[in-house]
Amino acid sequence: MGAASGGGDTTEERAATPAAAAPPPAGDRPPVVQFTNVSKTYANGLTAIRDITFTVDDRSDHGEFVSILGPSGCGKSTILRLIAGLRPQHPATTGTVLVGGKPVDGPGSDRGMVFQDYTAFDHLTVLDNIAFGLECRGVGLKERRDQAREWIGRVGLNVDKDAEKYPHELSGGMRQRVAIARSLILHPRIILMDEPFGALDPGTRYNMQDLLVSLWRHLQATVFFITHSIEEAVYLGDRVFVMSPSPGTILKQVPVPPPDRPAKDMQREPEFLDIVFGLRTALDQLEVAAVAQRAGGKS
Repeated sequence: MGAASGGGDTTEERAATPAAAAPPPAGDRPPVVQFTNVSKTYANGLTAIRDITFTVDDRSDHGEFVSILGPSGCGKSTILRLIAGLRPQHPATTGTVLVGGKPVDGPGSDRGMVFQDYTAFDHLTVLDNIAFGLECRGVGLKERRDQAREWIGRVGLNVDKDAEKYPHELSGGMRQRVAIARSLILHPRIILMDEPFGALDPGTRYNMQDLLVSLWRHLQATVFFITHSIEEAVYLGDRVFVMSPSPGTILKQVPVPPPDRPAKDMQREPEFLDIVFGLRTALDQLEVAAVAQRAGGKS
């Protein structure tokens, strides 16, 4: 998918540092994310994922969008946590996880995460919630508030009406827009999203999908997106990872057409539905096989 041009701040930064304006050729840059034979077994003995291998290359003009589908408990969230480095004291049990060619040793501002539950600081306004990461970076009050106001508008909220509201005064869709803005204002190279739209009604969900496509094009970031909605996975993704039941492994990687129309239109088209039905059949077969395997283990 062709990426849109970035914002004014990025242009100014490039003008100030000409040497950084021309990134090295793609072949000379390490992959954005690389898993090699990665398995993860927790302290309770549960093996969440087994032998996961994939590569997402670094492209200067197009961040890849990877959707991850699979049964509950198959380790989808474990993959995101390993990329995020949320628990550096508990890395992969075997194999290697590289971000930008380097082992993950903890969280970093190059990775932003958005969860299903509407994470926000209840005592902070919308404006200050969105500006929080910039405050942690030491950005001055005026600058971070100016940037936060810009992002309030960018995620479809009203600067005049919503900036001084508190999270409890917002709808679910509005709170999720705040969570997205708070993460993306830091311009992460990698965006990790764990069922961010799962609790939204269908109409709001379509709108949030279209918003995410627009923001993704603006940031040119790599996105890993977990969802239980096959339609959502196919609409948003450049490719879809289909995972097996626990312990999860990637059974197939399915390339899908990029979103070039509004979600509610594209997701009704016959060609789109053919892809969805094919993936649904594959997932149903996986579930049947998993049930049979569990039944056999009990006999």
